[in-house]
Amino acid sequence: METDPKLLEILVCPVSKTTLSYDRVRQELVSKAAGLAYPIRDGIPIMRADEARALSDAERDS
Repeated sequence: METDPKLLEILVCPVSKTTLSYDRVRQELVSKAAGLAYPIRDGIPIMRADEARALSDAERDS
């Protein structure tokens, strides 16, 4: 299931309050500012910091 592009435009990181980038391959919303990647499950972004994956240093710098 694909995530609604309009929803992606309005979502921000709950930790840093910055915009997110969409990683279509990993099905994640990425916040480089917070160093977190929020999963998207069944088309629904899971916007909880305790559910997010920490970005590696390489991912943060890219």
